[in-house]
Amino acid sequence: IKEDFEIIDKNQIPNTTELKNEEKEKTEEARWSAPILSLAKKASENLALSYGNALKSASLVGFISKPVSNDSTAKTSARYHTMEERANLMNMMKLSIKILIQSALSLGRTLDSDFPPLQQFFVVLEHCLKHGLKVKKTFIGQNKSFFGPLELVEKLCPEASDIATSVKNLPELKTAVGRGRAWLYLALMQKKLADYLKVLLDHKHLLSEFYEPDALMMEEEGAVIVGLLVGLNVIDANLCLKGEDLDSQVGVIDFSLYLKETQDSDGKQDGGITAVLDQKHYVEELNRHLSCTVADLQNKIDCLEKTNSKLQEELAAATDRIGSLQEEQQQLKQQNELIRERSEKSVEVTKEDTKVELDTYKQSRQGLDEMYSDVWKQLKEEKKIRLELEKELELQIGMKTEMEIAMKLLEKDTHEKQDTLVALRQQLEEVKAINLQMFHKSQNAECSLQQKTEAIFSFEGRTNEMLSSMKQMEERLQHAEKARQAAEERCNKVKQELAGRLDTCRQQMSQLDSKCSTLEKELKSEKEQRQTLQRELHQEKDATSLLKTELQQMEGLKKELRKLQDEKQQLEKVCEEQEQALQEMGLHLSQSKLKMEDIKEVNKALKGHTWLKDDEATHCKQCEKEFSISRRKHHCRNCGDIFCNTCSSNELALPSYPKPVRVCDTCHTLLLQRCSSNSS
Repeated sequence: IKEDFEIIDKNQIPNTTELKNEEKEKTEEARWSAPILSLAKKASENLALSYGNALKSASLVGFISKPVSNDSTAKTSARYHTMEERANLMNMMKLSIKILIQSALSLGRTLDSDFPPLQQFFVVLEHCLKHGLKVKKTFIGQNKSFFGPLELVEKLCPEASDIATSVKNLPELKTAVGRGRAWLYLALMQKKLADYLKVLLDHKHLLSEFYEPDALMMEEEGAVIVGLLVGLNVIDANLCLKGEDLDSQVGVIDFSLYLKETQDSDGKQDGGITAVLDQKHYVEELNRHLSCTVADLQNKIDCLEKTNSKLQEELAAATDRIGSLQEEQQQLKQQNELIRERSEKSVEVTKEDTKVELDTYKQSRQGLDEMYSDVWKQLKEEKKIRLELEKELELQIGMKTEMEIAMKLLEKDTHEKQDTLVALRQQLEEVKAINLQMFHKSQNAECSLQQKTEAIFSFEGRTNEMLSSMKQMEERLQHAEKARQAAEERCNKVKQELAGRLDTCRQQMSQLDSKCSTLEKELKSEKEQRQTLQRELHQEKDATSLLKTELQQMEGLKKELRKLQDEKQQLEKVCEEQEQALQEMGLHLSQSKLKMEDIKEVNKALKGHTWLKDDEATHCKQCEKEFSISRRKHHCRNCGDIFCNTCSSNELALPSYPKPVRVCDTCHTLLLQRCSSNSS
């Protein structure tokens, strides 16, 4: 990238005679300008001393003659050309700043935008910012503007937001070049141009998007120019942006302002006091900047310590709460285990009880079946007896008179038998109702205990069989009644024949009465057994209801456990986030401490260390060997003393230098110890 300076025509350049006349007329101005020149020289020397040796070493390393190819020679020539451009631009910047300060102090008033040295200063600064800019391709064409890197200042330094908003709100500015020029005007009026450019240089990884690696702003010359711009804080400028055409201005450097001879020695002697005062003001302003930065860092450290203490208290409270929750969780687990053991024991007990009850129920069912079989056999015997009686009645028709008395007795007996039959029917209906109740209760018991289902189904089948057998018994009884009615009709005919056999019938009736009494007793015992079974079923229902309530309580406890686990997970997340925040706060604190120590080192370097001249040292300070052509002199960038190459071969990054620089062995060990203590 090449940047050519435009030169005014020769006719416009003044002759030597005119320059001499102007010098005679401006002898008074020379007296004022002499101390300012000395101040600018000393400031530039103090800020450029640290970079001069680095530039020399870079030039020596880059330009030693070696057997290289044509490509390497072309690269070295291009590099040499860019270095020359950077050196020329830096020299022009020094001259423009020097003449601007000189002319401003000679006038003793605020500067306007029409002041020529100020205009030339902005032109030279624009050329410095344009050096090494990357060309951005768009749909319209190629764009090359220095306003892009200046926009980064708003993000890095929030104080510059007012400048950015005011530049964007100006309706007269239509190009990026005009906006960049307006931004420079406003920064100079705020006396913060050097601070904003220093912020940009501290973030070179962001500038690499806009500048080439060999650009002036990416190299050490940019830091030198920023140091020179600090002297402009002495100047007061009042620049009006309205009405000026900043978009179409041509950046031409007028070299006529810089073609002046050096001032007389008398003026230097007269202005020595003013130079010392100016230096004092300059150093005070630097100290003011450093004190402001130190106060800001101390405020930040206090805020971080307060937040750190708060976070530690919150973390302690959270750990206590987590411990209490863990204890509650252990207690709940123990309670759950006890409840499970109790429920398992109760379930086993209920299973055993149900087995015993089923066995008793089966035995009672077998007894009832046997009873029904006995009744059936008795009915068959009665039928046989009736048949025999009919046969005897057919044979004994002649005994009517005696049979009337016997028939009355028989009628009484038959009425009694009918009453007994009605009672038996009622008892059978009660048995049916009890069986239905047992069937419904067995259906309810199926929901609570699944193991009883098979037995209950078998019981239902048996009850159905019993019902069918009972229906058959009723049908047979109806047939018997019909036969009895027929027998009564026949008995009316055969009353006389039955007189002889009444005694036998009476005996048989007494036997039947005894059997009926036994049947009634057995039915009463069965009723009592049914009542006991019903009570046991009620007890089982109560036990199942208790088990259900315990199961519901278990489900509620499970839900509470899940909630507690969720709360525990949330608390663990909060603890992890707080730990991460504490780690980040610790990193910020360590970084701020490192910055404080770097600032202290810079202050110590500004106060204590002195830069030895090459003529003052003839021997190495560490090994005390004499310097020669083979053993060359090297400055330590930390203490400023002169050492040989072997005693100063180490390199470290210092706070006052953007890149690693040469350091002696003693300073290297001290700095490493300090860094290790800071990191620990």
